[in-house]
Amino acid sequence: MASDRPIRTPRGRRYGEPMTDGPGGGAGAGLARVSSELLAMSRHLEVRDVLKTIVVSARELLDAEYSALGVPDDHGGFAQFVVDGVSDEQWKAIGPLPRQHGILAAMLKDATPQRLADVRQDPRFEGWPGAHPDMSDFIGLPIADGDEVLGALFLANKRCPKPEGGCGFTESDEELLGILAQHAAIALTNARLYERSRELTIAGERARLAHELHDAVSQKLFSLRLTAQAATALVDRDPVRAKEELHQITLLAAEAADELRAAVVELRPAALDEDGLVATLRTQIQVLDRAHSARVTFSSQGMRALPAAQEEALLRVAQEALHNALRHADARHVGVSLIRQGQGARLRITDDGSGFDPSAVRRAGRHLGLVSMRDRAGGVGGAMTVDSAPGMGTVIEMEVPGG
Repeated sequence: MASDRPIRTPRGRRYGEPMTDGPGGGAGAGLARVSSELLAMSRHLEVRDVLKTIVVSARELLDAEYSALGVPDDHGGFAQFVVDGVSDEQWKAIGPLPRQHGILAAMLKDATPQRLADVRQDPRFEGWPGAHPDMSDFIGLPIADGDEVLGALFLANKRCPKPEGGCGFTESDEELLGILAQHAAIALTNARLYERSRELTIAGERARLAHELHDAVSQKLFSLRLTAQAATALVDRDPVRAKEELHQITLLAAEAADELRAAVVELRPAALDEDGLVATLRTQIQVLDRAHSARVTFSSQGMRALPAAQEEALLRVAQEALHNALRHADARHVGVSLIRQGQGARLRITDDGSGFDPSAVRRAGRHLGLVSMRDRAGGVGGAMTVDSAPGMGTVIEMEVPGG
């Protein structure tokens, strides 16, 4: 929950107390807009999505030119720093993430709001990099959960509809931003709990894979040992059978190698948070291409960042489809493409393997992961289709609407 300890504005008023300045009771006039922004935050479960929604919502709510949210680390800097209103080119030109100093430090350490007519005139102002956009009027608020400050939310350059200027952030703006910050703390805390739960699930899944790997490889090695002993005993008195046993050793060794390769790929951490979906898929497919005799290729066109849950679902469906093509279909070529489609994306995995009858697979109770793949697609508002027939290869497509 957000803090129960009252945070006071510079004028001594508590957040949540009614305001009397301005028509309609100040903050009351903007409650409908606040409500829509809070609903936007509640739709997301991933931390990075929540952070981005907070800064976008704050900038739109207060009609500011720039907004940013910094999540502090334990070393005097920021673990994450999300901005809105600054282009990617500008952001790259600005350079490294800012440190916790000046007004940022005041918000993080004292948990007090800051509203300034001109941030450049404040004695705590320490300047900014050359590529940084010019800012004047400034408002900042801490995002706190109890006594823990989760981040600092700040905005600059209030847009002014009057040509003569003289806008700046008002007390009503501060009230609205205070309400948003309190709910942002709840949304951010929930997202962190969700990600922690998912990390524990992933850790359990990795433990399961490690156990299966141990069992599978142990069985294969035991079979290899027994078969080699049999071949040694037969080599003099029955060379034909000895040759058959040696051929079996070759097959067992190949199976063991395939299982090891598959396990290594599954255990590789998917770097979605750091690298994004396209780079993560490309890296994993390059690994598969090197690890298997089949040719595995990847292409991408026009992709944009998607909600984290959709990117994870696309990645997992691609992994499952690749696993089926390489382990069960005896494919010689597998192609993966990821293409932008409106605000969403279309994933397509094709192989020239043995194919199968999807209806026969369902009747036999074997799913080849198709049920879980469809569940993943449906869980993020997408859809999946499977086109396959014996001897004709397989095409799997998944579409997501974006967000």
